[in-house]
Amino acid sequence: MTRKYILKVIIIVIAAAFSAMPSAADDNGKTRKDCIYRLTLNDKKGTRHRLDKPQTFLSKRAIERRKRQNIQVDSTDLPVSERYLKLLRKSGLKVVGTSRWHNTVLVLVPDSGVDNSLKAIEGVKDCRLVWQMPDSLIPEENPKGLHVTFNKWDSLETSHYGATEEQTKLLNGHTLHNAGYRGKGMTIAVLDGGFLNTDLIPALRNIRLAGEHDFVFHRTLTKSDECGNANNTRPAIYRNADHGTKVLSVMAANVPQVFVGTAPEASFWLLRCEDIQTEMPIEEDYWTMAAEFADSAGVDIINSSVGYSEFDNHCGDHTYKEMDGKTAFISQSASMLADKGIVMVCSAGNLGMGPWKKIGFPADAENVIAVGALTPKLQNAAFSSVGPTQDGRIKPDVMAIGAPANVISGRGTIIQSMGTSFASPIVCGLVACLWQSRQDLTAHQIIEMVRKCGNNRNNPDNIFGYGIPDFSIYLF
Repeated sequence: MTRKYILKVIIIVIAAAFSAMPSAADDNGKTRKDCIYRLTLNDKKGTRHRLDKPQTFLSKRAIERRKRQNIQVDSTDLPVSERYLKLLRKSGLKVVGTSRWHNTVLVLVPDSGVDNSLKAIEGVKDCRLVWQMPDSLIPEENPKGLHVTFNKWDSLETSHYGATEEQTKLLNGHTLHNAGYRGKGMTIAVLDGGFLNTDLIPALRNIRLAGEHDFVFHRTLTKSDECGNANNTRPAIYRNADHGTKVLSVMAANVPQVFVGTAPEASFWLLRCEDIQTEMPIEEDYWTMAAEFADSAGVDIINSSVGYSEFDNHCGDHTYKEMDGKTAFISQSASMLADKGIVMVCSAGNLGMGPWKKIGFPADAENVIAVGALTPKLQNAAFSSVGPTQDGRIKPDVMAIGAPANVISGRGTIIQSMGTSFASPIVCGLVACLWQSRQDLTAHQIIEMVRKCGNNRNNPDNIFGYGIPDFSIYLF
């Protein structure tokens, strides 16, 4: 059977499946909803890329990072085969995204219930529904009134760090900074859900920005931006949600006596991978795409202050038995990072007071630093998720201030926010400074160093983990 004939049969199968679906307004009153499926492919046959020529799919910085840590490029690094992508497009499918690590493709279809038709396509091993258009979407109302200057009472002339003094000095981050290690030369990728006004807030506008990218296919913009301009041309990541803004500020801001982050001289990639208006399994694909992008761009460290356990309509909810770092799609991705030469720091989760209580995904991943939240009295925050993992590993790994932490909001004001989301970047920034001081070490070694400098390292548990890290001990 010729390839041309096979392709013709595939197109007929897909077309027939779609034509059999109800229209947007059929006799039964059923409304058709766009869906996205994750297709797992059998192989990477037909790719034009080669393992001995990684420069065609990895940046120079990514290749150098691997060489420095004696890491070999392997088959997971090869992009998805262009041959299969071409085949999918000729079958009438819109390709939304790909994962080279998992050899998967996201495709948009007009409705659900086409599993068998998709599996019939050449090269497709499996498929899973990961996103469906919800019945309604309510545009998010973002805060108005951007502050272009700080309030005069925000300045603490007696402290270089200003509002961040307590959360930085608790981990002896100031000692690293005083020794000249402030993150220079290190690159951090921030995986989050939106960086509202990061391009306008003076304290963040001058950060060392390596770039930004939006991985969320279903773009859902606000009714208007913070200045009331409905048709603003600024990137969507700067117009939606300020969770990422707050996270970034903890590391990147550099306003002496007002607000100084834990890695004020590092460079930052801002990667949006969280759909703020839905919670569906596809967000694990978005996260994976962002992590792969970060890898190929040559980042050293990832901060991830997003996590998952339950989805809308309970479609694809995770279970405790999956919490082994090897089962959930997102955790599989995160567990690969250290072997690619990247340190990932992530929030443990804020589910301690709910029925779940345990860490979220990907905090269960292997060889990552999951961070829990402390109160100012150095007690564990009641909401901070606990461990262990299903296979018995200690979680969280370390603790930092997060109940509350001082952050800069999307309005440009200094506020207090609760969550392991903000404990994580406090640690992440200092990991960058530590690695700057010991650039000969691997990602695995840096992760172990952070655990071993915790004040609970001799008796780690599943509430405090290895405790509060003291980043100064490696300077002496």
